[in-house]
Amino acid sequence: MARAAPHPPDDAAKFEAMYRACYPDLLRFALRRTDRPESAADVVAETFLIAWRRLADIPTDQARLWLFGVARNVLANHHRADQRRHDLAIRLREELRHTEVVQPEVPDDIRTAFHTLPEADQELLRLVAWEGLTGEELAVVLGCSVNAARIRLHRARRRFAAALRDPALAR
Repeated sequence: MARAAPHPPDDAAKFEAMYRACYPDLLRFALRRTDRPESAADVVAETFLIAWRRLADIPTDQARLWLFGVARNVLANHHRADQRRHDLAIRLREELRHTEVVQPEVPDDIRTAFHTLPEADQELLRLVAWEGLTGEELAVVLGCSVNAARIRLHRARRRFAAALRDPALAR
């Protein structure tokens, strides 16, 4: 994709003036048509991004109206994306409704010791014990070298063994 030529300094001033003059109206427009303020802010931001990229196409005497037209299109795109996400969530819920998750049975003393570990250690141990990952696979998941993954796993196992030996956890 070719990069656009940088805008001359007078374009920046033109854009800033247009932004200051039209931002409040566009924000109110978007707020009235979205269910969340952050969605409205996204619509306005995307509208002005398009305006910056197409600054030469904006009619000088109708910039506000041109921006409303762009905002309508951006809003329509946001609504379509929201609908796609909603439809996907429904399909996923339906698929997952039939999925059975079996939690491993763990004695209370092991569960208690396990929960004393930092979350990072717990996740390492889960990945190896529950998901059956090897040291090489663990490295890929963690985004580190195999050696670093094995060291982290060794340290997590050592902390877990120490937690199991802790007399404070014995009842």
